[in-house]
Amino acid sequence: MDYTRRTFIKTAGLGVMASVLGGCAIAQKKMQQQPNFIVIFIDDQGYQDLGCFGSPNIKTPNIDQMAKEGMRFTDFYSAASVCTPSRAALLTGCYPERVGNLRVLFPNQKKGLNPEETTIAGMLKKTGYATACIGKWHLGHLKEFLPTRHGFDSYYGIPYSNDMWIDLNMKLAKDIKLREGMTLEGIARQTEKKKAKRNLVPLMRNEEVIEYPADQSTLTKRYTEEAVRFISENSKKPFFLYLPHTMPHIPLYASPEFEGKSDAGLYGDCIEEIDWSVGQIVETLKKHGIDKDTFVVYTSDNGPWDLKGNATNKVKGNMNRRIGGSALPLRGYKFQKWEGGMREPTVMWWPGRIGAGRECNEIAGTIDILPTIAALSGANLPEKKIDGKSIIALIEGREGAKSPHEAYFYRTEAVRCGKWKLKKNELFDLSEDISESKNVAQQNLEVVTQLKKLLDEHRDELEKNKRPCGIVDDK
Repeated sequence: MDYTRRTFIKTAGLGVMASVLGGCAIAQKKMQQQPNFIVIFIDDQGYQDLGCFGSPNIKTPNIDQMAKEGMRFTDFYSAASVCTPSRAALLTGCYPERVGNLRVLFPNQKKGLNPEETTIAGMLKKTGYATACIGKWHLGHLKEFLPTRHGFDSYYGIPYSNDMWIDLNMKLAKDIKLREGMTLEGIARQTEKKKAKRNLVPLMRNEEVIEYPADQSTLTKRYTEEAVRFISENSKKPFFLYLPHTMPHIPLYASPEFEGKSDAGLYGDCIEEIDWSVGQIVETLKKHGIDKDTFVVYTSDNGPWDLKGNATNKVKGNMNRRIGGSALPLRGYKFQKWEGGMREPTVMWWPGRIGAGRECNEIAGTIDILPTIAALSGANLPEKKIDGKSIIALIEGREGAKSPHEAYFYRTEAVRCGKWKLKKNELFDLSEDISESKNVAQQNLEVVTQLKKLLDEHRDELEKNKRPCGIVDDK
């Protein structure tokens, strides 16, 4: 740069030099105008399981503060009630059926999100963003499908759910950390028997296993440390951080600093440690003076597990301590298309851009995150069709802003249009019956007919325009 400046001065004088520097200043200003994006994606969190969403026994002061300074979305949806398809939808802005219709992936499968799909990371990377995925991926554990093949500069985390096992053909790092008495010979024996133990999962960096089995009690803490490091290293340029936490998917783990501290059992411990993690991220943004340049979204992939004894369980003599999450006042759990399976506790925060203490009751969902980020960053939308819509008007709280969706679909099994929700042959007025307890189909046959038509058209359109998932062919 010094040589270039000297050359300009000698050959064209100070006037040209001023012009060059002015151009650099404009370019720098343009760079600063590109906001940072952080998406914190929780695994199996219940709708009620934040203080700002009414939890009676889980303390989440950091997320509650985000809600006070930002916006709480009460009618925000995941696109599926299970892990893999919900993640495919978030990252591509599409209903899962459009991008391969992936079911929950397991370590013995050779499928994944098609690398030809454009993710948020791939979209932003083209405009100069630094990108990182830290946490649970679950869109294909083979190298062809890992985050590093989907626009992420780096990846650190477990490749699928924490109740699964290791694919014994995965690439092991030369300096892999082996735990719980595991040895390379032991892994080889497992390979020969073609059998690995459940709940023992690999921790990866980029495309190699660096720890096996992963110490799950420290995952939330280590994800947070990685996130803080990434933010700090990229504080001078635009970045996208995708932070899909492993917890509170079962089996549940919390670090020693948080285990046994919540009034909601181990599940509550997990959520309270995640809340601590959110606090660390916000503090880091403020430390580097980029909090007003950063858009943060906190939401979940689907509702909580329906565990036996979910309401209460005797833990340390306290009958009010839950062993799982709560979707109250919603009906249903994970795996289901009731509200409790797909409506998620969501907070969006961006000081100076999102008004403090606001609440949005309009319909929106994870499929809207990609097009919203595209509009905010100036990135081009994917060339292939997506289903999400920009929700900038909702985020900014513009007067009269409405949901961009005429209808929102719960896979191909249910549909919501305004206050109405049709699930099979049952109709619910969610404005008066958030718990879906009263079927009003017979009193509103015309509405049922209209919604069935929308659902049929949606199903047919997806069938005609669906795209394939990725499959590794060993032949």
